[in-house]
Amino acid sequence: MMRIGLFLLTNLAVVIVAGIVLSLLGVNSYAANGGLDLGSLLIFCAVFGMAGSLISLFISKWMAKRGTGTRIITQPRTNQEQWLLATVKRLSDKAGIKMPEVGIFPARECNAFATGWNKNDALVAVSQGLLERMDNEQVEAVLAHEIGHVANGDMVTLSLIQGVVNTFVMFFARIIGSTVDRAVFKNENGHGIGFYITTIIAEMVLGILASIIVMKFSRWREFRADHAGATLASRQGMIRALQGLQLEQQRAVQSSMPDSLYAFGINGGLRNKLGELLSSHPRLEDRIRALQQGV
Repeated sequence: MMRIGLFLLTNLAVVIVAGIVLSLLGVNSYAANGGLDLGSLLIFCAVFGMAGSLISLFISKWMAKRGTGTRIITQPRTNQEQWLLATVKRLSDKAGIKMPEVGIFPARECNAFATGWNKNDALVAVSQGLLERMDNEQVEAVLAHEIGHVANGDMVTLSLIQGVVNTFVMFFARIIGSTVDRAVFKNENGHGIGFYITTIIAEMVLGILASIIVMKFSRWREFRADHAGATLASRQGMIRALQGLQLEQQRAVQSSMPDSLYAFGINGGLRNKLGELLSSHPRLEDRIRALQQGV
């Protein structure tokens, strides 16, 4: 119920903000004489395409904490928590960023994620399973990997790319819908049912194709974050951490992280069923090989 509530709240916020912005810009309709006003259409799509992505970015920490049940460490209760805080502090200083919030989320699988709207207001969290099944060298490398994401600005960049992709998916889907409605359904006086059906189908198809672009960037940033982990911590520790994740995949431990955070986790796991093109993470063997070769 919590995730459904957060989803509805996010979408309601998008609709309200987009409606206000469109009214201020004077863009009330993108239809023009039975066709499309491409300028108004582009503004319409840009507002809606970017709004959802940016709003999700700005509330990402809040959603992450609630979606995963992450407990933020403010006063360390154990030596392990004290070590976590000290390690994140040292790594973030080395990376030249403000120390992120540090948290632990209750999950059996080995995983971790970083999120936040900018590199000086971020959150780094690790799962309880990771702390239980990895040693300090491996955990330090995982933390360094996540801090690498923060220092590289990956959350912001991925959100902007997703927003731009959303914009053009909506834009071209409506052009296709209008063209089919006029050419096939002979509707010259506006947008009929053919427009809406075709637009929905086009958005689905274009959305899948666009996801290939977004996921390609996501896979590339994983290699960069692995390199950061090797630089900030140790190359051997990063390799050992990834090898530990391989063992987790073989055990097929079920994940309890929300799908919306999976692109920001260190472990893509076995959740990506549509193949490598639509996977947010490269294969672990490819990541290990890149580190072993010093790439």
